Amino acid sequence: MRFIIPASFIVCVAIALPSRGQSTGGSSKDNHKKAVEAPVAPASASITVPSWLPPTAPLQPAATQITDVLDTKLDVRFDYAHQYLLGTAVLTLRPHFYAQSDLKLDAKGFDIKSVQLLSGKGPKVLTYKYDGRQLTIALDHAYSREQPYQVRIAYVAKPNELPAGGSEAITAAKGLYFINPLGKEANKPRQIWTQGETQSSSCWFPTIDQPNQRMTQEIAMTVEDQFKTLSNGLLIASKKNADGSRTDTWRQTLPAAPYLTMMAVGDFAVVSDTWHGKAVDYYVEPKYKSTAKAVFGRTPEMMDFFSKKLGIDYPWEKYSQISVRDYVSGAMENATATVHGAAIQATRRELLDATYETSESIIAHELFHHWFGDYVTCESWSNLPLNESFANYSQYLWAEYKYGADAAALVQQQDLTHYLEEAESKREPLIRYHYANREDMFDRHSYEKGGRVLHMLRKYIGDDAFFAGLNHYLTKNKLTAVEISKLRTAFEETTGKTYTGSSTSGLCSAATPS
Repeated sequence: MRFIIPASFIVCVAIALPSRGQSTGGSSKDNHKKAVEAPVAPASASITVPSWLPPTAPLQPAATQITDVLDTKLDVRFDYAHQYLLGTAVLTLRPHFYAQSDLKLDAKGFDIKSVQLLSGKGPKVLTYKYDGRQLTIALDHAYSREQPYQVRIAYVAKPNELPAGGSEAITAAKGLYFINPLGKEANKPRQIWTQGETQSSSCWFPTIDQPNQRMTQEIAMTVEDQFKTLSNGLLIASKKNADGSRTDTWRQTLPAAPYLTMMAVGDFAVVSDTWHGKAVDYYVEPKYKSTAKAVFGRTPEMMDFFSKKLGIDYPWEKYSQISVRDYVSGAMENATATVHGAAIQATRRELLDATYETSESIIAHELFHHWFGDYVTCESWSNLPLNESFANYSQYLWAEYKYGADAAALVQQQDLTHYLEEAESKREPLIRYHYANREDMFDRHSYEKGGRVLHMLRKYIGDDAFFAGLNHYLTKNKLTAVEISKLRTAFEETTGKTYTGSSTSGLCSAATPS
């Protein structure tokens, strides 16, 4: 994810942070020095809180995996007048390890119409309890981990009746957004789009809304015939209905975390590109159709560069990017379908003033997430730098490749400055299991500091070892959720070095550049 305001690793894995005067990482001779642990930000102008005090924020471990969501099939249509989603979900699930006789699903603000078990003998009505946020279903018997089962849930999602939620990073948490639903706002298109990170997908479909879940999916959207649709995976069917509507069905065959599920509906122009036979599409408002390739057109070259650099071809079925109105963040790396805010669109005149940060670095960032974040996912929000630090560093990598060392050094210096600004009042470990709110993790530590630490690691072990280590990490952990030790192990197995003990710096502490 990329935020509207720049807030843009990593583990207990070797090396100290670079000094304030450096923009390209410290020299290797200094890398074995233990970083001096800095105090946390002052509680007031006259009181400094020692860094060794126990954390005051609660422990936030990864969610316990009781049940696994294997596949999700949704059939949805929309009530524009009330801004409701009318849905039917068919979920394929199984117990993670221990036998289970009930099922708990996240489902925020729904009207539950019916819950059924699907089997060869036909649907069976199941009893359930619902408190407005969690749906607890009594199964017909205890299922073992060798016994997948299916439930069908008919429901109405009412996102506008949910509490506002949101944070500085993601300004709302409704999950599903109707833009100008009745068409009464002049000069604003009618659109529907979703935003799942961090745990808002369960505002529009029932699921286990945790990053350590992983599922395949199919979404059938019934919409007005003049509208385009977009979702994860490939469009496998499009059928016109007797009432003049159309039903588009999208299927994603590679499993991804629920927060990476998306859909969008609206009057979009679709500009098509390709990469190695895979569709690469850009969805923009019709008036921006002629400039879409000027904004997004380097995407296939980026896919080629990152694929070669990592030694793993872009793994997903397709890659689409869409620009939507009134977006609640900067951009979001939904699997195969990145959502951008409307500001990324540009006229020819506006393109004359565009800089690297205007759109190109954001496009690189969200694309790189399709390896780091989508292909291999953080198992908990405490491990968010496994997603965001890599995406941040991709902005440096692309600038280095495309525009040279000086342009990359500018990216490095700007990001270091952004982090140091935050560090004046906030100093946290990159991987932190204590926080008050999961969206507290979306800060310049997880983004800019993590990206600089990655660069430092690259300089410490060398390019060959660095990219071989990333390849090993991605290959070994593909399509799974992981925590930081997996990254450390990948580099140890690749290089033969040990990244623990006296050589470890403040990567799991609040140390900051000095």
